[in-house]
Amino acid sequence: MNIHIKNNVYWVGKIDWELRKFHGDEYSTHKGSTYNSYLIKEEKSVLIDTVWKPFAKEFVDNLRNEIDLKKIDCIIANHAEVDHSGALPELMSHIPNIPIYCTANGVKSLRGHYHKDWDFRVVKTGDKLNLGSKELIFIEAPMLHWPDNMMCYLTAENILFSNDAFGQHYASEYLFNDLVDQNELFIECMKYYANILTPFSSLVLKKINEVLSFNLPVDHICTSHGVIWRKDPTQIVNKYLEWADNYKENQITIVYDTMWESTRQMAEYIAHGIRQADDTINVKLYNLSKSDKNDVILDIFKSNGILIGSPTINKGILTSIAGFIEEMRGLNFKNKKASSFGSYGWSGESVKMLNESLRHAGFVVIGEGIRVLWNPDHDAISECIEFGKNFVSNIN
Repeated sequence: MNIHIKNNVYWVGKIDWELRKFHGDEYSTHKGSTYNSYLIKEEKSVLIDTVWKPFAKEFVDNLRNEIDLKKIDCIIANHAEVDHSGALPELMSHIPNIPIYCTANGVKSLRGHYHKDWDFRVVKTGDKLNLGSKELIFIEAPMLHWPDNMMCYLTAENILFSNDAFGQHYASEYLFNDLVDQNELFIECMKYYANILTPFSSLVLKKINEVLSFNLPVDHICTSHGVIWRKDPTQIVNKYLEWADNYKENQITIVYDTMWESTRQMAEYIAHGIRQADDTINVKLYNLSKSDKNDVILDIFKSNGILIGSPTINKGILTSIAGFIEEMRGLNFKNKKASSFGSYGWSGESVKMLNESLRHAGFVVIGEGIRVLWNPDHDAISECIEFGKNFVSNIN
């Protein structure tokens, strides 16, 4: 299936309704995804990106229905990650001498993935590819979210092919932003940003402001995953500017794991204390062993304060919580306040270890946390409630 976007521009990608995990098992894709590839048929015909390897033959067969492969003049590889470039070996087996335009880092990455010495043409920001009456202008976008990323802009049509920026893992036959469920769309957009682009927020701000300084009109933003933005396309640009600027809502997220329910009880009593102190705060609780970690990360991203809980086990913390804190460290959240809690029966090291880990992950740790011996009794319940109240007073 190919979809007409505008004049001589076509979507020739793949909708993956079955995808439930991405980046190995690191990212949950409850709504599936798309691998967006685009064909421009001007005086010169250009293919922008391909699809993931499992769909390579299907992709090439579909592309052949749209155009004689030998009439494709060049390929643009905006990003070498395999969900974008996976069909290149299959395609290049049919047209082995066609030039591939990409960044210098793109050459390194494509050679590293496929061990092929194709006809690479290195481009930099501001370089142009003449298609006849129109041009493609290249814009490097390193670390959004790999070193090799770039975008390109089609003049006259005012289309920005943005690659991973402004996308989301969201399968839909509609394909255009104005046709899909808006609540689903923006939840997936924010989840995508929170889990993938958060570490690069300062670069996001810098790159968007650089692109805006070019004063290029934008009628469509053609992403590499999810919808094409055609109605008010810059609305997602404005969202990125908001999300990249230390985004916070009036929310506290409590994340814990528990062995025999005492740490769970603590979490719930702490939540009562937060709500007693300020009933306008949105409080979210997640038992991490029963929750999708990427959905939890989305709520961490939205929060101005987080609380992490684990009982003590073998003088340490539960591995689910340890791994989750490592995930947050990699995401490099900024200006978020945190503390910890946990139950214990013998030695009780978990809370101190949690606070140390939170500091290492870049959080502003408030106080020493709270720990409870065995199951919380009446006094411990009161202490948990007060702990919640005090945490609120320290983040406002």
